[in-house]
Amino acid sequence: MRKTKLHIPNLKQLIIALLVILPLAGQSQENYPLILSMKQRAMVIDRLLAEKIETVLPGLMRREGIDMWIIVSREYNEDPVIGTFLPATWLAARRRTILIIIDRGAEMGLETLAVARYDVGESFKKAWDKEKEPDQWKRVAQIIAERDPEKIGVNKSEYVGLADGITATDLEELKLAIGEKYSNRIVSAEKVAIGWLETRTPAEMVVYPQICRIAHMIIDEALSDRVIQPGVTSTDDVVWWMREKIKELKLITWFHPSISIQRADAEHFDHIRMFTESADQNVIQPGDLLHVDFGITYLRLNTDTQQHAYVLRPGETDAPEYLKKAFKQGNQLQDIFTGNFKIDKTGNEVLRESREQAIAEGIKPAIYTHPIGYHGHAAGTTLGMWDSQGGVPGTGDYPLHLNTAYSIELNAATFIEEWGKEIRIMLEEDAFFDENGVHYIDGRQTELLLIPRSY
Repeated sequence: MRKTKLHIPNLKQLIIALLVILPLAGQSQENYPLILSMKQRAMVIDRLLAEKIETVLPGLMRREGIDMWIIVSREYNEDPVIGTFLPATWLAARRRTILIIIDRGAEMGLETLAVARYDVGESFKKAWDKEKEPDQWKRVAQIIAERDPEKIGVNKSEYVGLADGITATDLEELKLAIGEKYSNRIVSAEKVAIGWLETRTPAEMVVYPQICRIAHMIIDEALSDRVIQPGVTSTDDVVWWMREKIKELKLITWFHPSISIQRADAEHFDHIRMFTESADQNVIQPGDLLHVDFGITYLRLNTDTQQHAYVLRPGETDAPEYLKKAFKQGNQLQDIFTGNFKIDKTGNEVLRESREQAIAEGIKPAIYTHPIGYHGHAAGTTLGMWDSQGGVPGTGDYPLHLNTAYSIELNAATFIEEWGKEIRIMLEEDAFFDENGVHYIDGRQTELLLIPRSY
């Protein structure tokens, strides 16, 4: 038997080879904005958190008249709020973690305690010595008695899941420990929890545009001929490319992306089918109108974006006018909707006014916008759901507050004579609402992406 001689390069050859290979390995990331190392991210997260506790939380507690807020979580059964208070190096609560926030007034500010075995980051100092007092709940009772709060807020809510984090067991044990006097002072901290989750700080809004830009750039690459070969590539291929791209960039997503197709065939729009059916065999063809729904999580902030692309037919250099006109109606609906945002209006009021105005202007609208921030579908004002266009009880009755972020999510339906059916332009872009109105955090799509296109 003939032996094959292995060629092992010397060290110098290996170094030269690596110097050639390594730049190529990083080429797919070189056009993206800076993505911080894990250590740098932790430093940014902790800085943003400390600043927000100091600058935002006192005003929220005073607005709602709550002078003590108690957040209780057991490991892997966390209150959704507690994760937003944990330091970056904590990926979950430990054992039973109890955070107590006391408002001592404008002069003294907040006192932030952790009835836990450890400090919880820099902000919450350990206030329990198990060796001296083995009963964790008894220590909570001592702290409450010493501070004598008038209103003790806990996270209970009928409509807002993110503000309904205290478990039945923890609430029962808390009441048992503190007795009837202080149990009678327990109130829902729903509006403090929502305010904490929905409010974006100036420092967060410095970093948010770059997060949205990264998401936009991933979409731009996904909906291009660098990823899509018409007649070969399926929608599912693109979805998994996006998942791989996220990992390559050392990011994560909060939901599985979706790619769907509208085309000149007998299929009619079905919202449930668009987002639930497997599309592994749905091969992308020239003439298709593609739709993407995609989001990332970075620095504890989320994005949620929906855009469209058109696959050029042979000989075409632009999308057909009827699709461009339909797309412009989607932008028009966005303008109508965001123009109706006013402080203290409820989501249901903005929804009703916007639908009435859009219909009067000849648009067939569907509006289903949600807050975004620490969570993808975040706490705050709900402005319609795709299957609740008459208003949303509870969360739709919650008023708009300034310095809050939303995924402006909606669709405009247009009948396309050339296709013999109705299509939907489904758009979603992240935006910020302040005293100047609504503005898109990293702009919005105003033209269909073309496949292929020149760069």
